[in-house]
Amino acid sequence: MCPPAPRPRAGALNPDAGLLPAGFGIRLDAGTRCSADGRTLIGGSPMRQLRLSEHAAKLLANLRDGAPAVSAGARRLGRRLCNAGIAHPAPPTEGLDSGDVTCVVPVRDDPEGLTALLASLESNPPGPGWLVVAEDGSRHPDAVAELARRANARLISHPEARGPAAARNEGWRAAGTPVVAFLDADVEVGPGWLAPLLAHFADPTVAAVAPRVRAPEAPQGALDRFERDTSPLDMGAQPSSVAPRRRVRYVPSAAVLFRREALEDLGGFDEELRLGEDVDLVWRAAAAGWTVRYEPSVVVSHRNRGSWSALARQRFGYGTSAAALAERHPQSLAPLEMSPWSLATWAAVALGGRKGIVPALAVTTVAVGRLHRRLTGGGGAALPEISRMVLRGQLAAGRHAAVALRRAWLPLLGATASWPWGRRLALAALVLEPLATWLTRRPALGPLRWTAATLLSDAAYCAGVWRGALAARSATSLRPRLVRQQPAPR
Repeated sequence: MCPPAPRPRAGALNPDAGLLPAGFGIRLDAGTRCSADGRTLIGGSPMRQLRLSEHAAKLLANLRDGAPAVSAGARRLGRRLCNAGIAHPAPPTEGLDSGDVTCVVPVRDDPEGLTALLASLESNPPGPGWLVVAEDGSRHPDAVAELARRANARLISHPEARGPAAARNEGWRAAGTPVVAFLDADVEVGPGWLAPLLAHFADPTVAAVAPRVRAPEAPQGALDRFERDTSPLDMGAQPSSVAPRRRVRYVPSAAVLFRREALEDLGGFDEELRLGEDVDLVWRAAAAGWTVRYEPSVVVSHRNRGSWSALARQRFGYGTSAAALAERHPQSLAPLEMSPWSLATWAAVALGGRKGIVPALAVTTVAVGRLHRRLTGGGGAALPEISRMVLRGQLAAGRHAAVALRRAWLPLLGATASWPWGRRLALAALVLEPLATWLTRRPALGPLRWTAATLLSDAAYCAGVWRGALAARSATSLRPRLVRQQPAPR
């Protein structure tokens, strides 16, 4: 159906933003650690500790048992835990319905994909009440127009390609519903996909909700199996709020629901960006005080690239967007963010080899002591638990550094190969980290194929990053950043 005329804005963010909406429950994050008495919680992103009063611990126990938040105290506690990433909201099922949603599909030269998407929407009710197809300069627009007519959708057509951001903007501005669902023509939805995403909009601070985007379940060849395990559109299996320095830093616009009021507040997608416009919009939403949620309980399928060269072109294109994003969000985009303690630990190993292990262990021991005192005042959480968290953090930082070497600084590895420490860095980035990831994930590809495919993907992305940096005459997208993860006040 064609969407109704746009309605006036409902207003700015709700003044009760400090309270979880009545009727919401919470789910503790999988990484949250809770003391035996229920009064100490450690987790979140960045990591922090919360010490609860006896009354707050009882409220938390009720919320963990599935009771919805009703009292102001329970709602305030629920909001604080969700904002910290220690827990995630569990919205009630009632609220907006599918008639409150307009689906906007930008498409260019992909009638086959549009056909499959429309078929999946029809076969998995309830779907959006309204549909807009934004055709963006296709070589054969008549095919897209015919598909839109059959689906009883409103058609917006651009004689010349203006980019997906412009197509999406025209689509949501034509919508009169409170929620707009953006779906690309190369995705397909599954049973019950809409309701769990729509439920989050019962929270008036939520600007957007995104499902998990995965490659098809039945991979055929090596490329399909690799995409299934490493798609850059797949944000993983754990729910999260979405913002820089969170577990999930961004969500793709291949499948995302946006509150129309938030789109108006933010001005929609930046049409100057041909790539990375979704990352930019999500980060602007977070900076403006809106909440963006990632809900992986809903999975949509995304068509794979057709060849290894197509995958390399895709990754190269993603890399070129880094310079423009760094210009717009200089504090949010860096190839690597690392604490001084992690930097000192891995620098000792890289520069000293075996001789650097002892100073690296010494630095880690000092970091454990400092964090233990900072979080607990020397008591509270057990020292072994703090030690395990620090060690996990150090290992994760080392792996992130190895990935950054491949995805941002690959040309530097060749320049440093004449020094022993340069060869150690190359070995870690090009061999050890891919193999460690293979051992951790156990993907369908064998270790040699996995390593080769990883290097191809990351090298193409790195080439794009450097191409964008040179074009913009800016090194911002190549600069690492030291961060100090300070626990929140107790």
